[in-house]
Amino acid sequence: MTLKLVQINLNEDRSKEMYSSKECQFILKLWEEHYPKVGYSIPWVGYFVERDGQIVGGCCFIGPPVNNRVEVGYGTFKEFEGQGIATFACKQLISIARNTIPDIIITAKTAPENNASTKILQRLGFVYAAIVQDHEIGDAWEWILKENM
Repeated sequence: MTLKLVQINLNEDRSKEMYSSKECQFILKLWEEHYPKVGYSIPWVGYFVERDGQIVGGCCFIGPPVNNRVEVGYGTFKEFEGQGIATFACKQLISIARNTIPDIIITAKTAPENNASTKILQRLGFVYAAIVQDHEIGDAWEWILKENM
């Protein structure tokens, strides 16, 4: 099984067979609305996670870097959880960010509770930094990749 990232382009063709699931359609609609707000600046965009021709999750940079900081987000479609997909996605985003701006500060936000996402971040070297406000979750835990601390 081979995992890879597939960039979500500006004005992506939503009729592609690989995007037929309701999860893919939902993500494509989000990016259709999000790109005009934050801009479409490669590589600071959204990505699908593809496994053997099937979309199994997604990940993104929430927007382009601001003050040398960039926030990552990732998720796995429910039926594929627990298979290392979100960990793969987060690692890929770290790699993209580091290859583009070696000293960039990489952050993430989670719900303010221990969960699968917080475990992924801790395993990859992120440390809890603060409670911050997030427009979707409200109070959120902010994480920073510790090599940036």
